[in-house]
Amino acid sequence: NVTGTGRNQRVSIVDVRNAVDAAGGHLPAAKQYVTTTVMTAASLADDTSVRATPLARRAARAWGVNLNDCRPSGRNGRVIKADVEAARSRVSGPSAVQSQSAESDIEPLPDTDLKFTDTPLSSMRKTIGNRLKKSKEMAPHYRLTIDCRLDALLSLRKQINAENPAAKVSVNDFLIKAAAMALIEVPACNIQFNGEVVRHFNDAHVSVAVALESGLITPIVRAANTKGVVEISNETKSLVTRAKANTLKADDFQGGTFTVSNLGMFGISYFDAIINPPQAAILAIGAGESRVVVDQGKTAIATLVTVTLSSDHRVIDGALGSKWLNAFREFVEKPARMLS
Repeated sequence: NVTGTGRNQRVSIVDVRNAVDAAGGHLPAAKQYVTTTVMTAASLADDTSVRATPLARRAARAWGVNLNDCRPSGRNGRVIKADVEAARSRVSGPSAVQSQSAESDIEPLPDTDLKFTDTPLSSMRKTIGNRLKKSKEMAPHYRLTIDCRLDALLSLRKQINAENPAAKVSVNDFLIKAAAMALIEVPACNIQFNGEVVRHFNDAHVSVAVALESGLITPIVRAANTKGVVEISNETKSLVTRAKANTLKADDFQGGTFTVSNLGMFGISYFDAIINPPQAAILAIGAGESRVVVDQGKTAIATLVTVTLSSDHRVIDGALGSKWLNAFREFVEKPARMLS
């Protein structure tokens, strides 16, 4: 028999569950059917009078769980968040809960009387977030920063654009080329790594970070070390155009060995970036700025850019990262070497 504790001694779902627990957690098949029916009815019942913590109530609202379906384990019979999670598991089933395990770790946003609009993350944003979160958790990042003078590069760029007016080669095109040449000079950084195996590549396949409204994508300039800056410029423009039109193929953004991310056009002086797995390093490029420098004992004004290399310490240690950065600076400050 089940003793009702509800209003007018009505039997509630809690009474039924308490009776089941008192009986050792087992009921005959017919009564199991009745229990299932009661749970379904409880799921539709008003749960505003159920005693629950504020956090549990917010979680129940966010996950679509009726508090009547929760077995209270808190003080004085209150429902706590863990009870809501348990009820969600029972209602959704193991497969549904497993597929949503990442979401179950997210705290519901607090209630507010302010005007607001909730926008769910797109699948692209979720994919980007999950990959970068995994990268930060799995790869021990460390960062190295160096300044590079751009004056010679800017002069050469001006000359090339004068000879090829349609090319409109950008500073970033030169920096992509410099990164590729440095990867060939320091091949131990031109790799992919999955935690157990290091894969070395003969050519430098440089991923270029492109910001879209829907998220960040990194199309690849294949074998950038074998291409001139005009060809890199044309290819980069084509990749950006196709990225914005959502016409890139999987091969266009999968298989890079190194990433270049440039925020200089936004006036950012310097920053550090998160490694794009399974790559082992990424270069963050700031804005070119006029600064006072000391050149052969005399002060002068030069254009410098600050770049930061983020590396996976499991496969690229500090000395190796420094070697690559110095090779990169050498190509940037003596750009004619990239064209020879």
